[in-house]
Amino acid sequence: MRAFRLDGATAPLKPIEETEPQAGPGEVLVDLKAASLNYRDTIVREGRYGGDQRNDLIPLSDGAGVIAAVGDGVPGERVGERVVIGFMPNWTEGPFTGAKQAGALGGGHVDGVLAERIVVPASGVAKLPDDWSFIDGAAYPCAGVTAWNCLFGGNGIHPGDTVLVEGTGGVSTFALQFAHAAGARVIATSSSNDKLAEARRLGADALINYRETPDWGARAAEIAGGEGVNLVVEVGGSGTLNQALQAVRPGGEVALVGVLTGFGGEVNTGAILMKAVEVRGVYVGSVSHLSTALRSGVRPVIDEVFAFDRADAAFERLRSGAHRGKVVVDIAA
Repeated sequence: MRAFRLDGATAPLKPIEETEPQAGPGEVLVDLKAASLNYRDTIVREGRYGGDQRNDLIPLSDGAGVIAAVGDGVPGERVGERVVIGFMPNWTEGPFTGAKQAGALGGGHVDGVLAERIVVPASGVAKLPDDWSFIDGAAYPCAGVTAWNCLFGGNGIHPGDTVLVEGTGGVSTFALQFAHAAGARVIATSSSNDKLAEARRLGADALINYRETPDWGARAAEIAGGEGVNLVVEVGGSGTLNQALQAVRPGGEVALVGVLTGFGGEVNTGAILMKAVEVRGVYVGSVSHLSTALRSGVRPVIDEVFAFDRADAAFERLRSGAHRGKVVVDIAA
């Protein structure tokens, strides 16, 4: 089968012919049709993912396709099932653990989905809605599930709550759509007025250009009525966390999911303490979360779709920061 492997941070992806994988006991062979990119994939490619990760992985974590074969113990009628693969296929449900994290596709030592086929546990996939494309499904496993977990995996949001989403990348766009569908009021930030206009189209109730309003955390709190927002989807990391703590209301929640500004930096721990804020790290979610999120009916925003042999161009699009929504590779094409 055809696949791509990493070949260094600056080198083009390496096209290869791999041995056809075979489904073992309790496993399914998925004929991949589409894969999508996340910011995590750039970190992996550049060797910044941490630990002793392999530098020759098949990259990407997010894929959708058709079950082409099953192993022993898996019902044969599952062949032909249209599925989305979990980011961590061995995390079916229940609490997060290190062992489940170690199984995340496309990072550490685990090959990903930038290939024509992959073998995963039979319980590690979710059914793709009948009227959805594989491109839609491939956009969900990391960004969609992360956004869902941010909003509903902790205290949960309710109609009338106010949610602040940072930027217009994959996670933030999903979170905006989920929050709007749940009846929450959404405040969106961006440095681009064009991107803010797109956020408005997707349901954002208030917009903040953070270049024009550097103290955007205080502005978000003001828009929310002065006390602050109920929940912040924090994708920036150390460089934006203090603004998020300024935006959130006493007793509110900050769902910390991103490291766009880096891993280290000063954090206003006094604000966490004195406002009794819950800062919750969110590392994607389970296959059960994926199934629930897919049933929401919220369709992903697709920025651009690249043919399989143009996977390097897909990475460049993601790196450019100009994308709005998800960047996808059409493997079937």
